[in-house]
Amino acid sequence: MTGEPVLVFDGDCGFCTTSVRFAERRVGVRARVVPWQRADLGALGVTRERARYELLWVEDGRVSGGAQAVARLLIAAGLPWSPLGFVLRVPPFRWVAWGAYRLVAANRHRLPGGTPACALPPGSGSAGSPPAGLRVPAPATSVPETAGPTGSGPTVAGSAGSEGR
Repeated sequence: MTGEPVLVFDGDCGFCTTSVRFAERRVGVRARVVPWQRADLGALGVTRERARYELLWVEDGRVSGGAQAVARLLIAAGLPWSPLGFVLRVPPFRWVAWGAYRLVAANRHRLPGGTPACALPPGSGSAGSPPAGLRVPAPATSVPETAGPTGSGPTVAGSAGSEGR
Protein backbone atom coordinates (compact mmCIF):
# COMPACT_ATOMS: atom_id res chain seq x y z
CA MET A 1 0.00 0.00 0.00
CA THR A 2 1.37 3.38 -0.95
CA GLY A 3 0.02 6.87 -0.91
CA GLU A 4 -1.80 8.69 1.82
CA PRO A 5 -1.47 7.33 5.36
CA VAL A 6 -4.61 6.03 7.06
CA LEU A 7 -5.57 6.67 10.70
CA VAL A 8 -7.92 3.95 11.95
CA PHE A 9 -9.89 4.52 15.16
CA ASP A 10 -12.93 3.13 17.01
CA GLY A 11 -15.90 5.01 15.57
CA ASP A 12 -18.26 3.56 18.18
CA CYS A 13 -16.27 5.11 21.03
CA GLY A 14 -17.26 8.67 21.91
CA PHE A 15 -13.91 9.37 23.58
CA CYS A 16 -11.98 8.06 20.55
CA THR A 17 -14.11 10.03 18.09
CA THR A 18 -13.76 13.22 20.16
CA SER A 19 -9.99 12.71 20.40
CA VAL A 20 -9.61 12.20 16.65
CA ARG A 21 -11.77 15.25 15.87
CA PHE A 22 -9.65 17.30 18.31
CA ALA A 23 -6.48 16.11 16.54
CA GLU A 24 -7.97 17.02 13.16
CA ARG A 25 -8.78 20.56 14.37
CA ARG A 26 -5.73 21.33 16.52
CA VAL A 27 -2.90 19.17 15.23
CA GLY A 28 -3.80 18.81 11.58
CA VAL A 29 -3.98 15.13 10.74
CA ARG A 30 -2.32 14.49 7.38
CA ALA A 31 -3.98 11.18 6.72
CA ARG A 32 -7.27 9.68 5.68
CA VAL A 33 -9.19 9.23 8.93
CA VAL A 34 -11.56 6.27 9.06
CA PRO A 35 -13.37 4.37 11.81
CA TRP A 36 -12.35 0.71 11.80
CA GLN A 37 -16.01 -0.23 11.39
CA ARG A 38 -15.96 1.34 7.89
CA ALA A 39 -12.39 0.49 6.89
CA ASP A 40 -11.29 -2.27 4.55
CA LEU A 41 -9.10 -3.81 7.25
CA GLY A 42 -7.87 -6.62 5.01
CA ALA A 43 -6.55 -4.16 2.45
CA LEU A 44 -4.80 -2.27 5.25
CA GLY A 45 -3.19 -5.44 6.60
CA VAL A 46 -4.99 -5.15 9.94
CA THR A 47 -7.14 -7.62 11.86
CA ARG A 48 -10.46 -6.68 13.41
CA GLU A 49 -9.09 -7.63 16.85
CA ARG A 50 -6.18 -5.25 16.54
CA ALA A 51 -8.37 -2.42 15.23
CA ARG A 52 -10.67 -2.84 18.24
CA TYR A 53 -7.67 -2.83 20.59
CA GLU A 54 -5.86 0.37 19.59
CA LEU A 55 -5.53 3.39 17.33
CA LEU A 56 -3.68 2.48 14.14
CA TRP A 57 -1.54 4.43 11.69
CA VAL A 58 -1.05 2.61 8.37
CA GLU A 59 1.50 3.96 5.93
CA ASP A 60 3.28 2.25 3.04
CA GLY A 61 2.27 -1.20 4.30
CA ARG A 62 3.54 -0.54 7.83
CA VAL A 63 1.17 -0.58 10.78
CA SER A 64 1.90 1.39 13.94
CA GLY A 65 -0.43 0.95 16.89
CA GLY A 66 -1.26 2.74 20.12
CA ALA A 67 1.25 5.33 21.29
CA GLN A 68 3.39 4.77 18.20
CA ALA A 69 0.38 5.58 15.99
CA VAL A 70 0.07 8.85 17.91
CA ALA A 71 3.80 9.48 17.39
CA ARG A 72 3.44 8.89 13.64
CA LEU A 73 0.44 11.21 13.50
CA LEU A 74 2.46 13.96 15.22
CA ILE A 75 5.48 13.45 12.96
CA ALA A 76 3.31 13.65 9.84
CA ALA A 77 1.62 16.83 11.13
CA GLY A 78 4.87 18.75 10.83
CA LEU A 79 5.98 21.63 13.03
CA PRO A 80 5.38 22.30 15.88
CA TRP A 81 4.16 18.72 16.52
CA SER A 82 6.80 16.60 14.79
CA PRO A 83 9.53 17.00 17.47
CA LEU A 84 7.15 15.56 20.07
CA GLY A 85 6.37 12.67 17.72
CA PHE A 86 10.08 11.91 17.31
CA VAL A 87 10.61 12.02 21.08
CA LEU A 88 7.78 9.50 21.57
CA ARG A 89 9.63 7.08 19.28
CA VAL A 90 12.76 6.71 21.43
CA PRO A 91 13.34 5.08 24.82
CA PRO A 92 12.62 5.87 27.61
CA PHE A 93 9.84 8.15 26.30
CA ARG A 94 8.56 5.32 24.10
CA TRP A 95 8.02 3.15 27.18
CA VAL A 96 6.24 5.90 29.08
CA ALA A 97 4.03 6.64 26.06
CA TRP A 98 3.16 2.94 25.76
CA GLY A 99 2.10 2.76 29.42
CA ALA A 100 0.12 5.98 29.23
CA TYR A 101 -1.65 4.86 26.06
CA ARG A 102 -2.58 1.48 27.56
CA LEU A 103 -3.89 3.19 30.72
CA VAL A 104 -6.07 5.59 28.71
CA ALA A 105 -7.28 2.82 26.37
CA ALA A 106 -8.30 0.60 29.27
CA ASN A 107 -10.24 3.46 30.88
CA ARG A 108 -11.59 5.32 27.86
CA HIS A 109 -15.18 4.57 28.85
CA ARG A 110 -14.57 6.52 32.09
CA LEU A 111 -13.05 9.60 30.42
CA PRO A 112 -14.93 12.71 29.20
CA GLY A 113 -16.95 11.83 26.12
CA GLY A 114 -16.72 8.15 26.97
CA THR A 115 -19.75 5.87 26.99
CA PRO A 116 -20.25 2.18 27.80
CA ALA A 117 -19.62 1.54 24.07
CA CYS A 118 -16.08 2.86 24.62
CA ALA A 119 -15.12 0.00 26.91
CA LEU A 120 -12.71 -2.45 25.36
CA PRO A 121 -14.61 -5.58 24.35
CA PRO A 122 -14.68 -8.54 26.75
CA GLY A 123 -11.53 -10.59 26.38
CA SER A 124 -9.55 -7.54 25.24
CA GLY A 125 -7.39 -7.68 28.30
CA SER A 126 -6.48 -4.98 30.75
CA ALA A 127 -4.34 -1.88 30.31
CA GLY A 128 -1.23 -3.92 29.68
CA SER A 129 -2.53 -7.10 28.10
CA PRO A 130 -3.86 -7.53 24.56
CA PRO A 131 -6.84 -9.66 23.57
CA ALA A 132 -6.31 -13.40 23.66
CA GLY A 133 -4.49 -14.52 20.54
CA LEU A 134 -3.23 -11.04 19.59
CA ARG A 135 0.56 -10.92 19.87
CA VAL A 136 1.60 -7.45 20.87
CA PRO A 137 5.28 -7.10 21.79
CA ALA A 138 6.23 -4.81 24.64
CA PRO A 139 7.93 -1.60 23.57
CA ALA A 140 11.44 -2.36 22.41
CA THR A 141 14.51 -0.25 22.88
CA SER A 142 14.87 -0.14 19.11
CA VAL A 143 12.39 -1.52 16.63
CA PRO A 144 13.60 -1.57 13.04
CA GLU A 145 10.61 -1.70 10.71
CA THR A 146 10.51 -4.01 7.72
CA ALA A 147 7.90 -5.05 5.24
CA GLY A 148 6.34 -8.38 6.08
CA PRO A 149 6.84 -11.52 4.04
CA THR A 150 4.54 -11.83 1.05
CA GLY A 151 1.02 -12.63 2.15
CA SER A 152 1.65 -12.19 5.86
CA GLY A 153 1.05 -8.46 6.16
CA PRO A 154 3.37 -5.89 7.65
CA THR A 155 5.77 -6.87 10.41
CA VAL A 156 8.62 -5.47 12.41
CA ALA A 157 11.94 -7.20 12.62
CA GLY A 158 11.98 -9.40 15.70
CA SER A 159 8.22 -9.62 16.17
CA ALA A 160 5.36 -11.68 14.85
CA GLY A 161 3.03 -8.70 14.60
CA SER A 162 3.69 -5.08 13.89
CA GLU A 163 5.37 -2.33 15.73
CA GLY A 164 5.62 -2.50 19.51
CA ARG A 165 3.22 -0.51 21.52
